[in-house]
Amino acid sequence: MTQTRAPGRKAGTPKPPPRQPTRSGSIRLTGRGAVVALFAACFLGLLVTAWTGWGDVADVMFVMTCGVVTCYTRPSGLRVVVVSPPLAFFAGSLLAEALTAPGAFLAAERILVTLGSSAPWLFTGTGLTIAIALGRGYRPEMSAMPLVRNLPEVLRDVRARADRWVRRG
Repeated sequence: MTQTRAPGRKAGTPKPPPRQPTRSGSIRLTGRGAVVALFAACFLGLLVTAWTGWGDVADVMFVMTCGVVTCYTRPSGLRVVVVSPPLAFFAGSLLAEALTAPGAFLAAERILVTLGSSAPWLFTGTGLTIAIALGRGYRPEMSAMPLVRNLPEVLRDVRARADRWVRRG
């Protein structure tokens, strides 16, 4: 029995596993792409609100976009997405009011009123983002944990340094 081999392959090496077919509608955003999409949705929602007078359009659009963007972001980009919803809404509000307000003072007033009246929606959207990210496997790093574990040693060190400083002075 004769064994043949394909050109460029060693005999006896297994074939690589076949690639899993992806769904044609499957979109994965990077962290930056998700923040840009969230900003664009906030900006467009605030423009529609300013031009039509429908106050809840921007708020509902913000919460929906928070959920959708978090669902479609790659796991490596979830850290950026979790912290960005309030910032994206604020930036969208700044730009929308700068374009639609007749004066600088009125624009500043409208920004403050928009942020104040949208606060429950901002909390809801941010909470939804955190909940979905945690459900998708995002676990924040606890960088302060070594400090908490070694708190007695840290306090002794601080006290010793303070005593030395007092003796010098």
